[in-house]
Amino acid sequence: MQAVIWTGAVVTLLGVTGLLWCGQQSLKARSLPADEARLVMQRVVTGNLAAMAVAVLGLMAVVAGLVLR
Repeated sequence: MQAVIWTGAVVTLLGVTGLLWCGQQSLKARSLPADEARLVMQRVVTGNLAAMAVAVLGLMAVVAGLVLR
């Protein structure tokens, strides 16, 4: 079960890294013209949803590993 916990922790960290990337990109988009910012934000929203899904799956693996331990 240790492998499940550590794998879940790594996956969660990947998701959090993706969330940080989304935050950075959205801050950069503030200085762009409206049309370009809209395109960037569409990509950021998609990335944000994917990063959240990855983080949640990682946390689920951690919890499952702890429960089965």
